[in-house]
Amino acid sequence: MDCVKVIGLEEGWSHMEVGVAKVTRILEGLKEPPVESESYIHLYTTIYNMCTQKPPNDYSRELYDRYRQVCEDYLTQRALPCLREKHSVFLLRELVLRWSNHKVMVRWLSRFFQYLDRCFTTRISVAPLREVGMTCFRDLVYEELHSRATDVVIELINEEREGGQIDRALLKNVLDIYVEAGKDQYKNDFETLMLKDSTSYYSRKAASWIQEDSCPEYMQKAEECLRKEKERVAHYLHSTTEAGLVEIVQRQLLVAVAKQLLDKEHSGCRALSRDDKVDDLSRMYRLFQPIAKGLEPVADVFKQHITAEGNALIKQAEDAATSGGVQDQLLVTQIMELHDKYMAHVMGSFQSHTLFHKALKEAFEVLCNKNVAGSSSAELLATFCDNLLKKGGIEKLGEEAVEHTLENVVKLLAYIRDKDLFAEFYREKQARRLLFDRSGGEEHESCILTKLKQQLGGHFTSKMEGMVTDMTLAKDQQLCFEAYLNTCVATKPGIDMTVTVLTTGFWPSYKTSDLNLPSEMIECIQVFKAYYELRTSHRRLMWIYSLGTCHVLGRFSARPVELIVSTYQAAVLLLFNNTERLTYHEIVEQLNLSHEDVVRLLHSLSCAKYKILKKEPMSKTISRTDVFEFNSNFTDRMRRIKVSLPPMDERKKVLEDVDKDRRYAIDAAVVRIMKSRKVLPHQQLVSECVALLSKMFKPDIRMIKKQIEDLISRDYLERNTDNPIPNTFKYLA
Repeated sequence: MDCVKVIGLEEGWSHMEVGVAKVTRILEGLKEPPVESESYIHLYTTIYNMCTQKPPNDYSRELYDRYRQVCEDYLTQRALPCLREKHSVFLLRELVLRWSNHKVMVRWLSRFFQYLDRCFTTRISVAPLREVGMTCFRDLVYEELHSRATDVVIELINEEREGGQIDRALLKNVLDIYVEAGKDQYKNDFETLMLKDSTSYYSRKAASWIQEDSCPEYMQKAEECLRKEKERVAHYLHSTTEAGLVEIVQRQLLVAVAKQLLDKEHSGCRALSRDDKVDDLSRMYRLFQPIAKGLEPVADVFKQHITAEGNALIKQAEDAATSGGVQDQLLVTQIMELHDKYMAHVMGSFQSHTLFHKALKEAFEVLCNKNVAGSSSAELLATFCDNLLKKGGIEKLGEEAVEHTLENVVKLLAYIRDKDLFAEFYREKQARRLLFDRSGGEEHESCILTKLKQQLGGHFTSKMEGMVTDMTLAKDQQLCFEAYLNTCVATKPGIDMTVTVLTTGFWPSYKTSDLNLPSEMIECIQVFKAYYELRTSHRRLMWIYSLGTCHVLGRFSARPVELIVSTYQAAVLLLFNNTERLTYHEIVEQLNLSHEDVVRLLHSLSCAKYKILKKEPMSKTISRTDVFEFNSNFTDRMRRIKVSLPPMDERKKVLEDVDKDRRYAIDAAVVRIMKSRKVLPHQQLVSECVALLSKMFKPDIRMIKKQIEDLISRDYLERNTDNPIPNTFKYLA
């Protein structure tokens, strides 16, 4: 029987040393033929045999230790001496070369020691041979040189930031060594230091650029820096570095100098907004949007700028009003243009971000709720609509412009707190347009009502729509009345008469009086009443003389003149058909009107532009002792003139009506809330009431408290003394 020869440790290792020496010479660039397959098989077999011999001749442990020693010797004798004498970029190149050579060495040794790696390391649970080789490089080479290498890499990165050309592939290879050295090595030994240096670098740049550059120039540089840092990560830094690096650039170049940047004189956010610098505003949005709360200071400056521009327009309008100029319509137009301009910025440059919508909304809520020269914004907007929708207003702007302007009116109305005040002013003016044939057309009247209805609901426009419908029905009614007169010859009053029948609930309340009408007018009224009673029996007519208009022929000495006057003025003038002179008291007695009304009428006919009546004594005021006489010598170059009445204080009446409606609304809201909740503390009831009513107006807390007390006195509510919470109310069914 043949005996297998036992290979001793030193004998076997001597063969291995030959193979290691050959690989070493190849790695060092010496002339050496490649490792042949016979040599590889011989070395593999030798290791295999030395590991499979029976104890005490199993040299697995010894070979494992000698493998480590080979790696350490190669690094200490070959790699480290060369690395220690290199500096700057040459150090990095040598480090990459030595790392590459070491990996080749480990790969070859792993092939020779393959059986040892497959069986021994797994059997006794020690580190695999490749890991041992990598650990040797990390402990002997990396630990000694990483600090120097990091300094060089950071220096090269800064050189590139300054516009220099560097070997990006070299840096990637160096940093791959950090990554392969272990999961924490790249972060602790390079990334942390590089980020710290980047912080200092960009802090210095920010301090310099913020002084030298305009806001657009600064932002272009910041955007370029962000782009290049992301590019840097893509080329040679590890992907995990990007978030930290970008955050540093954002913090140092944007966050730290945000206030200085945004407030820069002549080029900051205000100037960019004012001058419509769309691209620069878009860049500002792109830069600050990824930063947590980064857009807040931008939106704040945007809001302040809009408010300042709006306040300047309001101040300009107030100054013009003080000096006698008419600026109300111009102001509303300018505010609309301001809204259009900055809404375009919000939708375009700021990509409809909610923060900028909020900034625009808050700015215009301030502007649209200011009083201008004693008039509320609600009144100004209603007056603007009135002028726009009157005859002449539409022709002046053109159809498309009117449509756009009406849309803008509705947009501005959304910012006004006292929408009920606008509604009342608008309704008052709409009524006069419709009744006195001043409207530019039913199409535009309906157009704005449709837009208001979409924005605020049907309850907001129901009365206004009813008024338009009434006018359409009134025209049909008049045609029927004329047909009736043509068929009933005996009933003709001898005077051309037009009657507009309105629905009481839709129209503003108008003053009524027991005016003693002239017989001619009484006859007209009787004729229409007879006709109307044939048409309907369940409606009662109530005549509003204050809205009537009469065409009266004045037969003066020079020539007759047609006078367009109110029903009241006509009643005064017709008194002089039967007499030449009348005292103030006689006029009051025959008309049955109040002193205030008679003074207003007589002033318009004797003291104003057209002196149809002569007054004795002559003066600019009406007194109870005056005597009036028909002025037969009156003449005018026009054959038809309109004798206007002094304007009444509509604002006072509207405010009174709104105040009354608000009290009703508060009562209804309190009852509705208490009916559903039964019992509520005072504070909660007030809060819920404010929330319920704030869509139409901003309720006054004192008024709410007053109405609650009124409801208690009317037995709708009572104080709940049994409830432990003080000041609690209970609903009484």
